[in-house]
Amino acid sequence: MWNEISGGVCAAKGFTAAGVHCGVKEGSSPDKNDLALILSEKECTAAATYTLNRVKAAPLYVTMDHLEDGTAWGIVANSGNANACCPLSHENAQTMSEAAAQVTGREPGDFVVASTGVIGQTLNIGAIQAGLPRAAAALNRDGSDAAATAIMTTDTRKKEIAVSFELGGREVRLGAIAKGSGMIHPNMGTMLAFLTCDCAITQEMLSDALHEVVARTFNRVTVDGDTSTNDMCVILCNGMAGNPLIEWKDENYQLFLEALEHVCRALSRGIAADGEGASRLVTCRVEGARSEESAERLAKAVVGSSLVKAAMFGADANWGRVLCAMGYSKAPFRPEHVDIAFRSQAGEILVCRQGDGLEFDEDQAKAILSQDEVIIAVNLHEGEDAAECWGCDLTYDYVKINGDYRT
Repeated sequence: MWNEISGGVCAAKGFTAAGVHCGVKEGSSPDKNDLALILSEKECTAAATYTLNRVKAAPLYVTMDHLEDGTAWGIVANSGNANACCPLSHENAQTMSEAAAQVTGREPGDFVVASTGVIGQTLNIGAIQAGLPRAAAALNRDGSDAAATAIMTTDTRKKEIAVSFELGGREVRLGAIAKGSGMIHPNMGTMLAFLTCDCAITQEMLSDALHEVVARTFNRVTVDGDTSTNDMCVILCNGMAGNPLIEWKDENYQLFLEALEHVCRALSRGIAADGEGASRLVTCRVEGARSEESAERLAKAVVGSSLVKAAMFGADANWGRVLCAMGYSKAPFRPEHVDIAFRSQAGEILVCRQGDGLEFDEDQAKAILSQDEVIIAVNLHEGEDAAECWGCDLTYDYVKINGDYRT
């Protein structure tokens, strides 16, 4: 079992982090960090997942190359510019790693490189080169918060978590930061997620664990149906906890997997709740399904529906939109068996039984749907499998934010 602790990406032994303002985006506030650096005392086993968007930003290709040997020492990341689909993108991504190496005494290939922000504009690499010496000087055990804010773009709150758990009689710590608010419909992870751990684990086991967990967490988030060009989820493990090496899918692997899933699930929910302009987190849980895959497809269709999202914004118990979204999900189910209920801290109300609408108290339904988190509970009554996906409501502010995001 795990316990939540403080520290973020610096909770694990041997990791330091920093975040500074370097002016990546012209005219950006000097109070907003836009350059993050994370570094381990020892070489780390590394694994990553990336966007499935056919259009990929240059930092992803550089990171893929650097992680080909399954190891890394640190992460350098900027906000304010995606370094995607622009002149000198690959050269600038490589220069970021070279500059990080120079100020830390490492090699360029030791670094994961990540960027987030506007697509299509040439990266201000000079600002990053000038800022990295300050970032390196600021590296410390309390730097997770600064790094977490440095990777934020339209995020309104930082996403940061850490846990401790025991493996083979040794305390292991796992921490993470993430960013994501808009352009979220992942086919790997989220826009950016960085995880650090002091667990001793082989690269094969680490990669298997990350891919398994990402499929059940980050890949079940949708804010607006847009898969980013820059999505990346990376985990670094330096082995400094001194636990017995995880090299098989044994009991220790399962404990590690559970802790990793807890961390990624918390970040996923945080990203969905912070969707651009969002006023509430919308969770859809589908149970009684024939398979977990079909339950996931149905749940994601519901939280991804613009009409469902708009109804949630208006606290309107328009359950027909839920059933409609399920119907075009291409997942098999029998509509005549479906029950739908809305649930929150204010209570629960059943609005559909066996595919037919029920009379219900509209005032009670509105009170339930007006809470910070709303759960759409669907029971298919067809099997034993279930899945949960996360999204948010669709507000006027989403259009305002994205109407002039570039300018």
